Amino acid sequence: MPDMSPAKIAEIYRYPVKGLSPEQLTRAELKPGQTLLADRRYAIENGPSGFDPAEPKWMPKAHFLMLMRDEWLAGLRTHFDDVSQVLSIRQNGEVAAQGNLATAGGRRAIENFFATAFAGQIKGPPKVLESPGHSFSDVARKVVSIINLASVRAIEDLVGAPVHPLRFRGNLYVEGWPAWHEFDLLDRTLAIGDVRLKVVKRIVRCAAINVDPDTAQRDLTIPPALQRRLGHADCGIYAEVSTGGTISAGDPIAVEQAELL
Repeated sequence: MPDMSPAKIAEIYRYPVKGLSPEQLTRAELKPGQTLLADRRYAIENGPSGFDPAEPKWMPKAHFLMLMRDEWLAGLRTHFDDVSQVLSIRQNGEVAAQGNLATAGGRRAIENFFATAFAGQIKGPPKVLESPGHSFSDVARKVVSIINLASVRAIEDLVGAPVHPLRFRGNLYVEGWPAWHEFDLLDRTLAIGDVRLKVVKRIVRCAAINVDPDTAQRDLTIPPALQRRLGHADCGIYAEVSTGGTISAGDPIAVEQAELL
């Protein structure tokens, strides 16, 4: 039987294009062994990477535009429409580029925007990458990333400054767990209604979380602070969907009892 934890999903986000801004969802359908719909479906190649859409393989994020190196990405506001497959990019409140990512012309419009607007900040020709069924996640597994909001508040105490939860670019934000409780859940199963997710890995954080998602400024040094105070640079967990279904913001999230050996 599940425990009686009062925890709940506070917010749900996806990131259709790796490194670009999040999209908040009120509900999401989860399928076994898959990410949230369109999460990290696309990436923007930062110069030739060798990625082959016909035989997609996981590649380190350094090959793509990403916040760990390219904090200016946080100054862009993007939206991807699942039906039209159009990506819209707003800069300084104005639409700076739009393109249908299912067409060569649409991808070229997005590529030209980055090549022109950020010519001095990218390593090589930008190219929109996709391969059906592939996710440009930071890890090779198809996972859902989960952030404990109490742990974010604990980090605020460690660094002595406000820490926006979206710095951690999670899919599910959980309210109701004690700080760092997520690390006790490795190999445990989370129950959200009929949905089941198995926790498989702690998330080791990189310099991307030093970037404020509102200001695009690299204004904190969170991983070194975690390492210095706690002996690790982790925040959040990855989980794999074992039983699919629909989840919504506000849904209770419980931890199933571990099986007795």
